[in-house]
Amino acid sequence: MDSLTSLTSFVRTAETLSFVQASRLLGISASAVGKNVARLEQKLGVRLFNRSTRNVSLTTEGAALLTRCKAILEQLQEAESALASSAAEPAGRLRVSLPAAGYRLLLPALPAFTRHYPQIELDLDFSDRLVNIIDEGFDVAIRSGELADSRLTAKRVGHFRFLLCASPAYLNNSGVPASADDLAEHRCIFFRLPATGLLQTWELQGLRPGAEPRAASVLTVNNIEAAIGLSLSGMGISYLPDFAVRDALAEGQLKEVMQGCCTQQGHFSAVWPSGRYLSARVRCFIDFIAESGLAL
Repeated sequence: MDSLTSLTSFVRTAETLSFVQASRLLGISASAVGKNVARLEQKLGVRLFNRSTRNVSLTTEGAALLTRCKAILEQLQEAESALASSAAEPAGRLRVSLPAAGYRLLLPALPAFTRHYPQIELDLDFSDRLVNIIDEGFDVAIRSGELADSRLTAKRVGHFRFLLCASPAYLNNSGVPASADDLAEHRCIFFRLPATGLLQTWELQGLRPGAEPRAASVLTVNNIEAAIGLSLSGMGISYLPDFAVRDALAEGQLKEVMQGCCTQQGHFSAVWPSGRYLSARVRCFIDFIAESGLAL
């Protein structure tokens, strides 16, 4: 407990850069705060603060320790809160990162989620860039594909498949392809993956794995919504995840081309920092999304 007291005194002093302000926050004397910090410095064998008669500032070692200590104290506070109010309704701000087209997945499930958990304040960030969940302060992210960061934990929450689609107007004007070879007579809309800059592979029956289909002409975009918009306007054939064009297909604005020819399937995962205590709001969000099933 002495170590925890010293760490708490250090963090509050580092946040306020004042032993007096830290003492007010902790409800103890400034002298006690100073002794706690000095005890920690002696134990670690490093100086954590530069002290003068007017100012207090963190040393390089102090700044490095602050990042770790804040995470530790946050976990302790969350654990205490969970134990003290295990029966209470999950509440608070929840920051979630999703791909730009993720609103097509999540929005249908959100009304039911907010009815179940009205005290949770959702902060949704839709972006195709690969966000740094830990450094950017997200509680959880919804991602597709395999997990590459060993600092993260993932739980699969849904699945999807790819398909080829085009507008009825385009197909009426250009004809309907029956095989991968027929694409050589058509305009194709390719998607460039924002995270890598590589083109999304079209995995089709009759097409050698890793090979790009031949096309009469090509359009390339790095945004799924742009690919959908181009397809809707009759600009060509797109290779897209089914959830992104679910509504357009249902309304007849797009038609699936060469049905069943796409061999690629994918999955969605909820991702969060490994080793971090899951607050009630994060846990209930992950469980709810998993039970809802992010799929077409």
